Amino acid sequence: MGILKVASTSSPNKVAGALAGVLRESGRAELQAIGAGAVNQGIKAVAIARGYLAPSGVDLICIPAFIDIKIDGVERTAIKLIVEHK
Repeated sequence: MGILKVASTSSPNKVAGALAGVLRESGRAELQAIGAGAVNQGIKAVAIARGYLAPSGVDLICIPAFIDIKIDGVERTAIKLIVEHK
């Protein structure tokens, strides 16, 4: 499963393209985002990727969850979006 990290400055279209590529290759991907802006960009990317994949008959499922990650030795809580084929 591919892990994509999303920031508040990430382009939703670029993240969606990367997400669609990972989903085509492995069928499952995970987006990780810390903060409201990053989560917003991640959700937009999932919606855009769904549009990219829908014409080929692929529908997506998005499962949100919390995850604790360490950044520079500091533990932070992030949102992970597990995205897979329906």
